[in-house]
Amino acid sequence: MRLVVGNTNGNPTPGGGNGGAEEKTSGNGDHGSATAEAAPNPTPGRTIAGQAHLQLNDGSCSTNLQVVVDASVAPLNQLTPTGTSILVEGVLRKAAEGTKKNVELKVEKVLQVGTVDPAKYPISRTRLPLEFLRNYVHLRPRTNTFSSVARIRNALAYATHTFYQNHGFLYVHTPIITTSNFPSTGEAFQVTTLFSEADKAEWEFRALRQPTDADLLDTRNAVTQKTKRVLDLKKSNKESKATIDAAIEDLQRSKELLSKLEEKFRSKLVKVPEKDGRIDYSRDFFSRQAYLTVSGQFHVESYACALSSVYTFGPTFRPELSQSTRHLAEYWTVEPEIAFADLEDGMNCAEDYLKFICQWLLDNCIDDMKFMSKQFDKNAIDRLRQVASTPFARITYNEAIELLKKVPERKFEIKVEMGMDLAPEHERYLPEEIFKKPVIVYNYPKENRPFYVRLNDDGKTVASMEVLVPKIGGVISGSQREERYEVIEKR
Repeated sequence: MRLVVGNTNGNPTPGGGNGGAEEKTSGNGDHGSATAEAAPNPTPGRTIAGQAHLQLNDGSCSTNLQVVVDASVAPLNQLTPTGTSILVEGVLRKAAEGTKKNVELKVEKVLQVGTVDPAKYPISRTRLPLEFLRNYVHLRPRTNTFSSVARIRNALAYATHTFYQNHGFLYVHTPIITTSNFPSTGEAFQVTTLFSEADKAEWEFRALRQPTDADLLDTRNAVTQKTKRVLDLKKSNKESKATIDAAIEDLQRSKELLSKLEEKFRSKLVKVPEKDGRIDYSRDFFSRQAYLTVSGQFHVESYACALSSVYTFGPTFRPELSQSTRHLAEYWTVEPEIAFADLEDGMNCAEDYLKFICQWLLDNCIDDMKFMSKQFDKNAIDRLRQVASTPFARITYNEAIELLKKVPERKFEIKVEMGMDLAPEHERYLPEEIFKKPVIVYNYPKENRPFYVRLNDDGKTVASMEVLVPKIGGVISGSQREERYEVIEKR
C-alpha cells in the first residue's frame, strides 16, 4: 500500500510528558526515537546503517508512526532534528520483530521538508513546564498535553451537537456583542470605539509639533509689521493697486496662521466625549453601551418560544477577578431551552447530556484520556465511567443543607446554614463523600435565584437546579422560567 503522510513538527514517544504542570513534546512530526536529555541542541533522530528512524505524527491521534528513510532518498541530517516538518510518500508495511510498533512507513520519496534550527527550536524532548510554553503560544499545539486537549475539546463539541441534534434541538447562533447586560451575572466586558477614537486623535495631535511662546511672538510681530506695511502702502500715492492687494493677501495669511497657532496653543488633549458629566455613548459605534455576551439565554429564549427545543453553544465572557481554575474570562457555554418544559424535564436533559458526552470520550478519545489520566489525574477515566453509567441522585436544597449539617467529621470553612448559597466545598462534598456519584440539587431559595425563575407553590423556593459531580462540583445549572406575568411583576 502506498501512503502520503503530512507532518508538522517533531515529537517523542506517545504519552510523553510528566504529571502536574510539566509535559514532554507532543506527537507532531518529531523525528527520532532515541531518548534525549535536556540539551541546547537536541538531535533525537536515530540513524542506523544509513537509515533514519523517525517518529512522525500528523496530530490526528496521540500515536506516532515510525518512518524509515534511507540515506539514498534524502539527506538524513535534515530530517532528524526535533520539530522538522515533512511530507513523504512510501509503502506501509509490517514493522520488524522486536519493535513496539505494528506498522511502519518505508519512505520512497520525500516531497517536502520544513527544516528547523535545533539551536533555536524551543520545544525539545525534555520535560517542559506549562508556564514555559506561554512564551511559545504558536508551538504549544505540538506538545502532548495541548494536542490531547485539542482533540478532547473537538470530541466534546462534536458530541454536544450530536446529542442535541439527535434529540430534535435546533442550533441557534446568538450574538457575541450585545446591548443586553445580563443582570444576574454581574459585570460584563464592555465594547466601545470611543477610547480608540480618542487615542487616535490624541496621537495625531501629539504628532504635530506644538507651538512655543517664541513661535507665537514671531507670528504676532509679523502680523504687526505687515499691518503697518499695508497702512503705509494705502497712504502712499505711489504704489499700484496690485502691490497693495498683494500686501493685504500676505497679511491675511499671517493672521490665519496666528489664529491656528493660538488655537493649538490653547487646546487640550482630546477626551472621550461626555454629556452631563458622563460618557456620551450616543457617539459610540452602536450609539449605546454594548458588551461581550455573558450568556446567550436572553436571545435563545425567544427562539424557544417560536421553534420549541433550541440550544446555543458558543463563547461567553465574564470579568471575574479571580485566579482560581474555576473562573475564566472566556469560556464556551451550552445553553438549551425547551418550550413547555418543567424542572424535571430540565434535570433529565442535563443528566442525559452529561452521561452522553462522558461515554463519547470513552468511546472516541480513550487514548487521549489515558494520557491525561496518566499525567494529571489518575482517576479521570474511572469518574467518566461512573458518570456515564450511574443514575444521578436527586435531592432538594433543604435536604442537601440537612445532610451537610449532619457531617461530624468535616469542619467546613464556610458554615452550613439554611438559605445560604452552597460553596464549592459543599458542592464537592455531596457527590464525593455522601453520595459518591453525581447529584442534582433542586428547589433553591427564591432569594438566591433571579426573578425570572419559576416560583414554587410553597412561595419560598424556585424551580432551579445544579448538577454536582465528584472532583469538580457544579457543572450544570438550570431552571424553569416563570411564565406567569403577574408573578414576575410582583418579584
